[in-house]
Amino acid sequence: MAVLEHLTSQQAIDLENKYGAHNYHPLPVVLSKGEGVYVWDVEGKKYYDFLSAYSAVNQGHCHPKIVGAMVEQAKTLTLTSRAFYNDMLGKYEKYATETFGFDKLLPMNTGAEAVETALKVCRRWAYQKKGIPENQAKVIVCENNFHGRTTTIISFSNDEVARENYGPYTEGFVKIEYDNLTALENALKSNPHVAGFLVEPIQGEAGVYVPSEGYLKEAKALCEKYNVLFVADEVQTGIARTGKMLAVDHENVKPDILILGKALSGGVYPVSGVLANDDIMEVITPGSHGSTFGGNPVAAAVSTAALEVIKEENLAENAQELGELFREELNKFIPTCDLVVKVRGKGLLNAIVINDTEESSTAWDICMALKENGLLAKPTHGNIIRFAPPLVMDREQLMDCVSIIIKTLNEFTKQ
Repeated sequence: MAVLEHLTSQQAIDLENKYGAHNYHPLPVVLSKGEGVYVWDVEGKKYYDFLSAYSAVNQGHCHPKIVGAMVEQAKTLTLTSRAFYNDMLGKYEKYATETFGFDKLLPMNTGAEAVETALKVCRRWAYQKKGIPENQAKVIVCENNFHGRTTTIISFSNDEVARENYGPYTEGFVKIEYDNLTALENALKSNPHVAGFLVEPIQGEAGVYVPSEGYLKEAKALCEKYNVLFVADEVQTGIARTGKMLAVDHENVKPDILILGKALSGGVYPVSGVLANDDIMEVITPGSHGSTFGGNPVAAAVSTAALEVIKEENLAENAQELGELFREELNKFIPTCDLVVKVRGKGLLNAIVINDTEESSTAWDICMALKENGLLAKPTHGNIIRFAPPLVMDREQLMDCVSIIIKTLNEFTKQ
């Protein structure tokens, strides 16, 4: 089959089913083009993208500045490995650290890699700076977390689909209830060998669960009290998604270690990173961590452009304004509909909770109906539908999407 041969949707789906591992359950739509807030399938039908590749495409599909930076750099130099310096990485590291207010950036490729990197930095700091005995360091994590699917990360997940038949699991993690300061302090008090607290400022995969106001600020204060690193996983919530550059900015919290990915490249290239100040990052020395592709010239050019777009187009402010409008409009509708229990979120990271069990197919069926009406979204945790459009969306487009969602829910209720 020629690479450029045009496929129907069913042909493309059949190819993936036959030749690809079945590690995803996609909505049955085959996309072939994207621009801004829109995507098109191979038959030419146009949709609003209300998932943004799990918040990787905050700057919109195929943003010309970001794609331009990638193409221009790819014509010049793509990869050197870190065996040599390149002329793009230092400039990117300076821009990123100044943007987020840290001394150092450790560049990686994927979100899960960045989480693994942060865990290594945290543990090494605990042994070299805090004086925890070797192999005794503990990291506190939260129930219903999602930090990726590597062997170490699934070891502290309670998602049995991600965990089943992958043991033995990595030790060294203490799991507590999310949004529970008492549980956090008890865990800190009861174990003097805690190195860090790894937390999502908003639990995205768990269903866009926003913690109580003040939770992050108080959690950071507890970490300081017990000399423990506060490690914020902002892979999904960062880069303007929640109405601030970082979700922790809503409470003026400065993490000790910050994890970024996804929209750090605007969705055009795998880029992630871990940021920390010198007193923490200096524990990383030559040979103690690395990545052939981490910090490559294309990634550096792309990420710099992606961050520039966020600032130049005021995307955090837009996310804040449109997010408030989205929740306001849905909150007007919800009392008229028994199908939806609530809407929750921050900025343009939102979810609706469907009045059914996690085991039901209702949320999936609604997403299928939304697809037919020109909007793409996916369920999470069975009865929750996450809504996260590109942040370049304007007010008129958002109201059009609200109309599609309400129309679909009303149609579904009448079925």
